[in-house]
Amino acid sequence: MGASSSTSHVSEEQKEVESLAAATGSLPMLKDVFSKLCHPTTSAIPVESLQECFSLSFTNVLTEGAPMPACFPELLLHLGFTVVDQFFMANKGGICWVEFLRGYVRCCGRVSSSVSLKTLYRVYAAASVKVGLPLELKFESDEPDSKISGSLLPSDVLMLLWTCWIMSIIKVNTDDVSILPDINNLVLSATQSNGVAGTGSTEAAFELSSSQEPISASKFHLWAITTVPGLAHTFSQYINDRLQKCLASVGISDPPAAPLAGASTMETTEQDTCLLTCGTAWAISLSLGSGFKSELFAKACCPGERTGVFEDLLYRSSVHGKGLNRFWFGIDGYNAPLLILISASSSATHEGEADSGQWVIGILSQGGFESRNSFYGSSGNLYAIKPMFHVFLPTGKVKNFVYTHLHATGRVYEPHPKPVGIAFGGTIGNERIFVDEDFARVTIRHHAVDKTYQPGPLFPSQGYLPTEASVLEVEVWGLGGKTAKSQQDTYRKREDLFSEQRRKVDLKTFGSWEDSPEKMMMDMVADPNRVQREDR
Repeated sequence: MGASSSTSHVSEEQKEVESLAAATGSLPMLKDVFSKLCHPTTSAIPVESLQECFSLSFTNVLTEGAPMPACFPELLLHLGFTVVDQFFMANKGGICWVEFLRGYVRCCGRVSSSVSLKTLYRVYAAASVKVGLPLELKFESDEPDSKISGSLLPSDVLMLLWTCWIMSIIKVNTDDVSILPDINNLVLSATQSNGVAGTGSTEAAFELSSSQEPISASKFHLWAITTVPGLAHTFSQYINDRLQKCLASVGISDPPAAPLAGASTMETTEQDTCLLTCGTAWAISLSLGSGFKSELFAKACCPGERTGVFEDLLYRSSVHGKGLNRFWFGIDGYNAPLLILISASSSATHEGEADSGQWVIGILSQGGFESRNSFYGSSGNLYAIKPMFHVFLPTGKVKNFVYTHLHATGRVYEPHPKPVGIAFGGTIGNERIFVDEDFARVTIRHHAVDKTYQPGPLFPSQGYLPTEASVLEVEVWGLGGKTAKSQQDTYRKREDLFSEQRRKVDLKTFGSWEDSPEKMMMDMVADPNRVQREDR
C-alpha cells in the first residue's frame, strides 16, 4: 500500500495529496478503506470494487408527488460508475493510493459552495449521458470552477433534486429508498427563478415536472446558492457515507439492505397529515446550510426514521386545540430554536380572476417565546413552503423578529392595548404575519411594511393589500433536541409545584380568623354601616 511505504521514498506528489486529504479530516478513514479494498498483488484498488462501493440498489421505489421518470432508476444505477470515471484515474493494476486520494479530494476537498455544486452537476450530467438523456448542460472546461451554460428541464431539476435527497439521507447501513418525497415546491421555485410562468396553484407544481420549458443553467445555479445552499454538501456527504459503509460491511458483495419504509403501496398515516413532511423538512434543512444541525430534521427527512419525530412536536392545533393559550401551554419553557408551520386558505383576485387555494408558510425562530408587548428576538427566517418554496433571511436592518402577547393576568387597565396574538416582522399594527388569539385568522401584509426579513411574496398572487386567510392548521416543532425538551419538562414540573403550593393555605400559620384584619375588612365591605358591639 502506498500509504505504508517508507517515508524516505515518499514522493512530493504523495506528500501534497496526503496533505490535502488530511485537511478534510478523513485521512485515517481513507487509509482503512484503501487497506480493505486494495488487491494484495497490485497494491491498488480494482476499479470494479470502487464502483460497487459507490453504487446504490433500489426496490419498490414510489413517489409522493410528481410521477417518477422511467429513466430515473437507471440513472441511479449508473451513479457509482460515473463517480469513479469522473474523479478516480485508474492504471493497469487499478487505482493506486495517490490516485485514490486525489479522486477523494476532487469529490470532498475544501472548496467553495459554488465549486461543490458544479461538481454535483458534472456527476449528474455524466450519469445522464450514460442513460441516454438529452441533457443540455455544458461546461466551459474541465476545471472545477469552470463556467456552466446551457439549460435544464424541470424534469432534470426534479431528478437532480431527488438524487441529492437520496445522497443526503443514505445512512451507513442502509441502501434502499422506498418513497421519494414530494419536492414539487422546490421544482416550482427553481422554474420561477428563470421567469417560467406559474400561477402558483398546487396543480401547477405537478405539471411543471413534465414541462418542456428550459431553465437557464446559470440562473438555476444562482437559485441553488441563494435558496438551498446546503445542496452543495450532499455529494461529499454521499461519498463519505459510502466509504463508511465500506468499512462497516463484512464484504463488498453483501446483499442489499431492506427498504426504509418497507411498503409496496403508500398508506395514509398520521405522519402523512403533518405539515412537516419529508420534503418540507429536507427543503428547510437545505436552506440552513451545513452549520445548523437538528435532530428533528435528521429524522423528519427520512421516511424510515419518522417514528420518533412526534417527540419534537410541541403543539398541533388539530390535536391540542386552537387558541393562544393552548399554543402557549405547548411552547412555554422551551428555550431553543422553534419551527412554526401555518396552513391557511385564502381567496384572492388576480388579474380579474378569483384564485382560491391553500398554502403553507413557516417561521424559524432562533429562541424561545416570551409574553411581551413589543417585538423581540435575535434572528430567524420566514418561509413560503407550499405550493412554492422560498426563504426570506434577515436583512440586518431591524430586529422585529417575534411578537407574542397574551392577555394580562388580572384586571389591568391599558389605555392603548396591544394586539393579542403572535406576529413576525413589521411593526405593531402593521405586522408582516399576524395570527389572532383564537388561531382562526392569519393576516399577511406586503413586505413593504417589514424591514426585518427579506422582501418577497409568502403565498401565490399576494398583492399590496393585507390578506386575511382562515387558519387550517398550526404546528410548532422544537429544534433543540432531547436537551431542550428535558429542560422544558423540568420547567413544567417546577411551575406545577409552585401552582400547587399557591392553592394550599396552611391555616396553622395564621391566628384566629375572627381576630384577623381580613375578617374585619370583609365585614365592613359587606355592610359598612353595621354597628358592631365591642366585647368587654
